[in-house]
This record gives sequence, structure tokens and C-alpha cells, in this order.
Amino acid sequence: MIWWVLIFGTLGSAGATAGSAAVMTLPKSTRRNVVPWLLAYATGTLLGAAFLGMIPKAFAEAPARDVAATLLAGIVAFFALEKLVIWRHCHEDRCEVHGAAGPLILIGDALHNFVDGVVIAAAFLISVPVGIATALAVVAHELPQEVGDFAILLESGYSPWKAFLLNGLSASATLPGAVIAYYWLVEALEALPYVLAASAASFIYIAAADLIPTLHRRASAAAALGQLALLAAGIATIALLTGGH
Repeated sequence: MIWWVLIFGTLGSAGATAGSAAVMTLPKSTRRNVVPWLLAYATGTLLGAAFLGMIPKAFAEAPARDVAATLLAGIVAFFALEKLVIWRHCHEDRCEVHGAAGPLILIGDALHNFVDGVVIAAAFLISVPVGIATALAVVAHELPQEVGDFAILLESGYSPWKAFLLNGLSASATLPGAVIAYYWLVEALEALPYVLAASAASFIYIAAADLIPTLHRRASAAAALGQLALLAAGIATIALLTGGH
């Protein structure tokens, strides 16, 4: 059984990087034009994943007040992380590093991918067919989100190769999540709703504090309509892939 977990945990990690690899293969000029629109789509996928996927699952597995407290604490923690640790290297009122979301999206996505690994291992402990179906579903819902994450890293100033490598490192959290859950399933499942809440907090914070203000910089009516359509498309993608579960 452990070999199934290892194989499909690795597939989950590899599948999560496929979207960013596809974006990286685009010509530089095309990528420059596409990334601003991908940010609107990324905003939708982050909000959709948080509100339609992670938070409902967390509420189903733990007391609502505890989950809500974890979610609130996570948002405050990510604010402090951005404010005091990551992006406050300069002492000017206006600085290029202010508001960048790169490290935050890597942390949040690593938590999310770790949870995916736990879910894959738990499914294989039910049966091999259930495990395979779950792993394929994980890859399917990760692809659009990773495309958005890659766009966020590019917007934050990372080179395409650095963004790809860091996104891949974040995606690799799926495998240790699967292995830990296989050997310590009870402990992993007890922590799962709170890890989900923390991951959702990071996605909500990034979308609200970094991405939405960036989208507002393009003030034309055409840009606003396009952004709204792509944001809705991102939410709809997650809603479709989660299937209401």
C-alpha cells in the first residue's frame, strides 16, 4: 500500500507544477501580456479554493468556533509576516517590495499541498481505486491554481525559472503529507481542519491584501470587465472541480 501512496503522492506533486511549466514555455512577450490577466484568474482560484473547498471541509471536521479562530489568527499572522518579516527590508514610504505576495503564496500553497497529500493517503487506506480517483482529482484541481500561483510569483519579480523552481518546491509538500498521513493518520486527521484553515487564511489574505489592489491599478472599463470575468472564471473552475464536495 505504501508504494501506491508514494507513486500517487509524487504524481500529485508533479501534476501541480505542470501548469506553471506550461506558462513558462510561452514567449516572453506573450507571457508579459498574459500575466496581468492571469492575476485576475488567480484571485478567483484563491478565493474559490478558500471559501468553496478548504473552509467548508474544515468546518465539517472541527468545531466552527475553533476553525474560525484559526482562520482569523492565520490572517493576522500572515499580515504580521508580510509587515514585519518578509517585505519590510526597506525604510522608505514607497518601496518596490511593499505588497509583494511571492513568499506568502509559497507558504500557503505548501500548506495546501501538504493537506492534499494527507487526503491522498487517507483515500488509499480506504481502497486503491478510491486512492487513485482522489489523486487524479487532486491533480485536476491543482492545475488551474498553480497557473495562478506562477503568475503571482512572476508579478512579484521572480524570474520564470526561479518561480518555476520555487513553485515546484512548494508543490513537493504533497509527498511528505502523504507519507506522514500513511504512518500517523489519526494525528494527521486531527490537525487537518486547522491546517486547512491556515491555508485558507493565506489565500484570503493574498487575494484581499495583494492581488485585488493590484487589479485596481488598471482602471479602464474594459480592464474592469475583463478582470471581473476572469475572477468569476477562477471561482467557477474551483467550484466545478470540487464538485460541491
